[in-house]
Amino acid sequence: MGEPTREPVRRIAGVVLKPLVRHPDDRGFFEEVLRDDEGLLSRFGQASLSLSYPGVIKAFHYHQRQDDLWFFPVGEAQAVLHDLRPESPTRGVTNVFYLGEHHPALLVIPKGVAHGYRVLGATPAQILYFTTASYRADDPDELRLAWDDPTIGFDWTTHPR
Repeated sequence: MGEPTREPVRRIAGVVLKPLVRHPDDRGFFEEVLRDDEGLLSRFGQASLSLSYPGVIKAFHYHQRQDDLWFFPVGEAQAVLHDLRPESPTRGVTNVFYLGEHHPALLVIPKGVAHGYRVLGATPAQILYFTTASYRADDPDELRLAWDDPTIGFDWTTHPR
C-alpha cells in the first residue's frame, strides 16, 4: 500500500520565504540577510533582537499597521502563521516554517496574519526581526490571541513519526 496523497500546502497570500545563501570558507561564513533593493519590506521601521529558551512558545499575535520580517540566526524554531484577514483569498489557512541556524531564511509576515513560534532543540533561539513601523508604547500595534486559540487550532506538540 502506497503513501497517502497529501494536498499541497497553500501559502498564505503575501507571505514570502527567502532562503539565505551562506558563503563559507576556512574562516567561517558570510551571509547577506536583508537588502533595501529586494522589496521585501514596504518601508523600514525598526530592527529588534530577542532570545527565547528551549521549549518556549511565543504565540499568537498580529498587527493591523505593520508587516514583520523574521530571521533566526541562532537556534531553531517552528514558526506558525494563520491568516486572519477577512478579505484574503487564504483566510483561515495555517502555514508552518522551520527556521534557524540550520535553516537560514527570512520570513515576511503581512499585517493581519497571526504569528508565533516555538523554540526547538536544547539551546535558546535568537530572533532578529524587522518591522515596517517602530513600536509605540502609547499606541501599540500588538493584538494577541492565546497560544492554543481554538479558532486557529494548532497543535504545538511534536509527534513521533
